[in-house]
Amino acid sequence: MPPSDESDELTSGHPSGHVNDAPADARTPADAGPTSATWPAQAPAVDDVAYGPDIPGESALRLLGNVEGKRILELGVGNGSNAVWLASHGAKVITIDPSAARIERAKALAEMHELRLELHHEDLAAAAMVRADTIDLVLSVYALAGESDPDRVFRQAHRVLRPECPIVVSVPHPACNLLDPSGAEVTRLANSWFDRTPRPWTIDGESGAEYPRSFGDLFGGLHRANFRVETVLEPEPLGPPHSRWWNDAMTKVPATLILRGRKQGI
Repeated sequence: MPPSDESDELTSGHPSGHVNDAPADARTPADAGPTSATWPAQAPAVDDVAYGPDIPGESALRLLGNVEGKRILELGVGNGSNAVWLASHGAKVITIDPSAARIERAKALAEMHELRLELHHEDLAAAAMVRADTIDLVLSVYALAGESDPDRVFRQAHRVLRPECPIVVSVPHPACNLLDPSGAEVTRLANSWFDRTPRPWTIDGESGAEYPRSFGDLFGGLHRANFRVETVLEPEPLGPPHSRWWNDAMTKVPATLILRGRKQGI
């Protein structure tokens, strides 16, 4: 029998517009480059699972349910804050990230909190170290923005998940990708919805690219990997104080898209 998922009753009616106090981070100019290049590596303090900058976290959205005793695969570790929060709540956390620097930051954070994480410096789709049908939850926060072939990642997630278990993914919202928040008119359309050209970045000695995708691209990828998409969230921003990633465009279009799917078949 697959493990019970206590969040089954929470797949509708999420308080995605709930506004509470944001972390009191100093508001400094964000580094150049897309939010996905900096935000996961410099995420908020270890007090919640964060799905994106300036939006409600797990305590409000309740996408994961009770994680105690669950085996969780995190695809993209950021600075380790989400993984540490999950481990502190009794989860067995396995993380995969292609960035050695992010792995080291996560390791240091886990050691600071005297928690154990299983960390792997690998491509997100390279989950051979995880046996099939052994994972209770797959979580990926903003990391898929840097993947050239997310379908490979979805197929690996399907392989390792137990039957009927969930995957939760957040990415930069495709509507926000149309804008240029660094310009004089932050709500001016600067990019085409149909342009899938990778957008390269280099920050703090690390390089990568952000791959713009529509909701249809992500929904289709999950469907092809045999996931049933059961929740779609486009959270409204939190009230002030705002984080260093805040820009006024976030008051007009959602900055983050969150999808929750469930494994179908075997």
